[in-house]
Amino acid sequence: MLARTLEGARISIFVGVASVALCLLIGGTLGITAGYWKGRIDAGIMRVMDMVLAFPTLILALAIAAFLGPSLRNVVVAISFSTLPHYARLARATTMSITQRDFVSSSALLGAPHRHILWRHIAPNTVSPLLTYALLAIGMAIIVEASLSFLGLGVQPPTPSWGSMIAEGRPHLQGAPHVALVPGAFLFMVILSLNLLADSLRSGAPAAGLGR
Repeated sequence: MLARTLEGARISIFVGVASVALCLLIGGTLGITAGYWKGRIDAGIMRVMDMVLAFPTLILALAIAAFLGPSLRNVVVAISFSTLPHYARLARATTMSITQRDFVSSSALLGAPHRHILWRHIAPNTVSPLLTYALLAIGMAIIVEASLSFLGLGVQPPTPSWGSMIAEGRPHLQGAPHVALVPGAFLFMVILSLNLLADSLRSGAPAAGLGR
């Protein structure tokens, strides 16, 4: 039981980290692009993000996973696509705030190219708020992965996953509740730890990207 739970932890944490890393790369790039260039580019990107946001995250992830089929890669893709707009909106808001700062205006007046401003001033200052949100998002991604596996749309047996282990233990709750409670307890502790870590970072490091 312990061996399967630890192996399930590896799968769940991998899915959480991989999906969040993919969202940080794609969503952060889209958000910075929209916030810096504004105009039609901003309107086009954010309209697409608003369309994705119109669907609840779990429902959209379920639909994508059901369409693509159950596998580890498809779970990562489903979670990434369904949560991408949150990163894009945060990166856009942070970028629009940073572009109003004096050091960005000075660089533009001195003739610095857009690439220099983006890589030297904008991107580094969006890291702090994005990483703080990413820690919370890893926990959400793990919950979505467990939900997909619980419903049979995630990692398939014999590969263990916390969600599938909880589903397997559900018929034995009266006679052997530990079969479902052990992976459930691990899931709860990991989510709680990530939330506490994100809260400590948010309170200890005040939004560097927002220029406070």
